[in-house]
Amino acid sequence: MSNEPFYLRYYSGHSGRFGHEFLEFDLRTIGEGSSAAVRYANNSNYRNDSLIRKEMCVSAATIAEVKRIIKESEVLKEDDSKWPHKNKDGRQELEIRIGNEHISFETAKIGSLADVTDSDDPDGLRVFYYLVQDLKALIFSLISLHFKIKPI
Repeated sequence: MSNEPFYLRYYSGHSGRFGHEFLEFDLRTIGEGSSAAVRYANNSNYRNDSLIRKEMCVSAATIAEVKRIIKESEVLKEDDSKWPHKNKDGRQELEIRIGNEHISFETAKIGSLADVTDSDDPDGLRVFYYLVQDLKALIFSLISLHFKIKPI
């Protein structure tokens, strides 16, 4: 396990009829990098829902897997200059720091693959889109496993 600093943050949100609604999560290595803190927040005011916050620690193996997913996606080679800009429908942000590499993306919310195909940089945006899908699935799985109300 490499002890290089690691940080990942994803945000997707908009301000609308129900106020500021968003989904956000981040992973940050702790100490020498043998574990990481994961923070998750989901704010929806629809039907008077409230802010959901979860925090947990994950192992070095989990950090290594997230780094592998990021590196294999090759998102660190992408450039968001031709991606759709944030608009009334909201925005997405992805920030990644692995060792000395640091990248930050911002784009409009992507509703479907048609939005990706119709963009000025469909190949780069596709890499971003699939990486975000993978990261969200992993985080939701970790939360579901960690905060199981009725353990098996």
